[in-house]
Amino acid sequence: MRVLVIGGGISGLTAAIEASEAGCEVVLVERNPYLGGRVAQMHQYFPKLCPPACGLEINLRRIRSSTRIECLTLAELVEITGEAGHYHATIQQAPRFVTERCTACGECVAACPVARPDAFNLGMGSTRAVYLPFPLAWPARYAIDPSVCEGAACARCVDACPYGAIDLAMPPRSIEMDVGAVIWATGWDPFDASDLEGLGFGTCKNVISNLMMERLASSDGPTQGRIQRPSDGKGIESIAFVQCAGSRDENHLEHCSGVCCMASLKQARYVRAQYPDAHIHVFYIDIRAPGRQELFFAETRKDERFHLIKGKVAKVTEDPASGDLVVETEDVLGEGRIAQKVSMVVLATGMVPVRGREQVPGGLARDRHGFLQSPQPRAGLFAAGCARRPVDVASSVRDATSAALKALQSCVAAKHG
Repeated sequence: MRVLVIGGGISGLTAAIEASEAGCEVVLVERNPYLGGRVAQMHQYFPKLCPPACGLEINLRRIRSSTRIECLTLAELVEITGEAGHYHATIQQAPRFVTERCTACGECVAACPVARPDAFNLGMGSTRAVYLPFPLAWPARYAIDPSVCEGAACARCVDACPYGAIDLAMPPRSIEMDVGAVIWATGWDPFDASDLEGLGFGTCKNVISNLMMERLASSDGPTQGRIQRPSDGKGIESIAFVQCAGSRDENHLEHCSGVCCMASLKQARYVRAQYPDAHIHVFYIDIRAPGRQELFFAETRKDERFHLIKGKVAKVTEDPASGDLVVETEDVLGEGRIAQKVSMVVLATGMVPVRGREQVPGGLARDRHGFLQSPQPRAGLFAAGCARRPVDVASSVRDATSAALKALQSCVAAKHG
């Protein structure tokens, strides 16, 4: 039996590992040049505030040591036909332009003259056209961005590589295979905060998204872990977290992503660890801290410089001279209209499914928010993790394990049906 898993984030890795260790052959398809998905971009998990690199490395080690898992990076499923137990998949794999001879020595980077925005760090900084996405990336091999690389007209990286690992003529591949079941673990994207009129994202330099905050706090991020204002590199005297930025809003995202409150509470801890005297303001509609997360919330509230303001933010404006920001809202529990001055604003944007309005190969059904429905109308096709609904990492792992079990059951049923 062979199972196809689409997406190499935490859900896809879990589904692939669980299916393989149950005896299935697995093909794992990931559109990025690395595995790990959004988890790889996180600084810490809540509530334990431990680094995701530990658990991610354990999963990657299980992937690397498995003889039943084939990983295809820079690849996408383009067509799926057939029925449960007898699906035929067509996968398109883009060239990496760097072969397995690569040792990640970095000589190619030193020689490359072309810069590009650093996608892994959400445009906060740049890389060369030949790049390693992040220090712990797997495969531990460089990739070349063909949208900016000058190719054979430059070829300095080819001359610089001491291992002959760069092939600028590497062609794309079309791969066809038969599989018994398919698991979609395509994950999530952050809602585009530039669509939020009045909140300053894209117009005020010191307004960032919650995912950008994770990268600022990360030791392998654009500032080596120092949380600072993008406009001038200054430290934080006060900061505002704007909850439900675009979420629970019929004009943008009607759904609640469920994890944004806890993510902001976690990021408030990041700030406090670096700035003991900074004032932290959280503007919220409702705080959602289910189950044991309530203890994390209660502990965070003990901070005397941590301020909760119940009210939906109406506007964020910038003082062009200082770069400071003014957050305007209605404090529904106390002071009426307020205008809070802060050094930086973090917008807690929600999760949207990757390519949530596009047709999925195989004709998978989506709900009204763009997430893949479960169960699907066609047997043998499954969704897992944030492809199915907004969930945290622990829930994604459980959901992916369930999807792997269902895929195995579907394959067995088709075989003996």
